[in-house]
Amino acid sequence: MHYVYVIQSQKDKKWYTGLTNDLRKRFSEHNSGKVSSTKNRGPFKLIYYEACLNKYDAMSREKHLKSGKGKRYLNDRLKRFLFRTGFTPFEI
Repeated sequence: MHYVYVIQSQKDKKWYTGLTNDLRKRFSEHNSGKVSSTKNRGPFKLIYYEACLNKYDAMSREKHLKSGKGKRYLNDRLKRFLFRTGFTPFEI
């Protein structure tokens, strides 16, 4: 399986969208500062993920979720769920 995921920084409340074949390991890497793009923004909360059967589908889905249309989709999908936890939407 390949996973597209969204994590939220507890420090600045911003979201990061990524792709991996080992979600637990990658989430741990983000929280331990081993990922250069999120190094100084942890700790993180996993707020969304999707599983895909192959890498190419996951790459396509990640690209979509990083687009304006994809960010709107995530905002709409997550806003009710995360409202109570200090939801901060993507900036579009």
